[in-house]
Amino acid sequence: MLENEHYIGKTKTNISNGTKKIAISGLVIALYVLIMFFTQSFAFGQYQIRVATSLYALSAIYPFLIIPMGLSNLLSNTLMGGLGIFDIMGGMLVGMITSSTVYLIKKSRLNDWFIALPIIFGPGLLVPIWLSFLINVPYKILAVSVTIGQIIPGILGVLIVKQLQNGKRFL
Repeated sequence: MLENEHYIGKTKTNISNGTKKIAISGLVIALYVLIMFFTQSFAFGQYQIRVATSLYALSAIYPFLIIPMGLSNLLSNTLMGGLGIFDIMGGMLVGMITSSTVYLIKKSRLNDWFIALPIIFGPGLLVPIWLSFLINVPYKILAVSVTIGQIIPGILGVLIVKQLQNGKRFL
């Protein structure tokens, strides 16, 4: 059987790799927004523990998720953030920058635990740049609180990658 040939019952179907990537991207975006919805009570607090950002780690295995991760952040900030266009667009950029850095760490064959660093420090140091102006709190205070809140998602991200590497992947 060829790589793109799949059988549903006795009927042969041809599912392209691009179709799989789009489907997985849609599922990951939906999962991100769903996680943000159910965790928003502590994802937007003083210590922003955004469990959904642990999904940025998926870019280590599936680099095609870099842009969808930014779109996930854009969508969740649009629906739940309430801080306007700077937060929406900034969140999208942070999602893509963080996911890209995760991918580069994996591509460089560094230890998987290094994946936690961009998930912790990407949002932790970048988001307070505009957030300090939007909510009138000094950058240093926000950077410390957001970075602390990202420790759990950073660790979860590494555990997700390790689990997927030990199990079966989507593609």
